[in-house]
Amino acid sequence: MSATTSAPGTVASPIPVREVLPWAIFGVVLLLAIYFVGAEEGATSLIRGMYVHEFVHDGRHLLGFPCH
Repeated sequence: MSATTSAPGTVASPIPVREVLPWAIFGVVLLLAIYFVGAEEGATSLIRGMYVHEFVHDGRHLLGFPCH
């Protein structure tokens, strides 16, 4: 095992929210996009009807998600 030490007097500085917020928004949008392309159908549907399914139908097949 190796012992890890830090230089004396160094303190970890917090990451400002201003720098994290764009990545957090990107992550949420990416997860929503994956949900709507991959799972928005049938029992897991959040929106009634087939509108979302038909809108993302070609993208669903392009990404390898089966739907029929």
